[in-house]
Amino acid sequence: MTKTRIEAFSDGVIAIIITIMVLELKIPHGSELADLFELWPVFISYVLSFAFVGIYWANHHHLLHTVRQINSRLIWANLTLLFFLSIIPFTTGWMGENHFENIPVAVYALNLLMSAVSYFILQQVIMADMGHSNSMIDALNKQKQKGIISLMLYVIAIPCALFYPVISAVLFAIVSILWVIPDKNIEKALKET
Repeated sequence: MTKTRIEAFSDGVIAIIITIMVLELKIPHGSELADLFELWPVFISYVLSFAFVGIYWANHHHLLHTVRQINSRLIWANLTLLFFLSIIPFTTGWMGENHFENIPVAVYALNLLMSAVSYFILQQVIMADMGHSNSMIDALNKQKQKGIISLMLYVIAIPCALFYPVISAVLFAIVSILWVIPDKNIEKALKET
């Protein structure tokens, strides 16, 4: 199997995830702005999830450029990430339809945590096949620090959602800000190799 095939498959799955999310946006039955305003929780949850899926896509793209060889560990780690990302439309819809109530926000946070854990594992699998010391491993280790911070914020967001869902939403926003721009260290290391 080639790296191109994994990239194409992953891009296709992520495109379908975004498509499913947008199809969940229901058209209001009235023509007044008040009718549109009633849908704000659904729209906000869509925007939040679109941002997360887009951030995963961009960072996944950069991460796969570092791959030197394809093996079954990489394939399964990538599939695990795609699995948890594919659940995002469900948790997004549940959270939005229930106006960011405690349990749906906690489940959404758990979904984001499992996606982050899967991304972290994929990165570790890729790093394990790189050898011992080079600029790419250094770059990925710097990105790993962001990953650990993200995991901790998601772990905190789950119990917060049970009492103060707004705090969880703030934590989600912090994580998205951390990751919105793909790591420049990876781009620099790619140019050196």
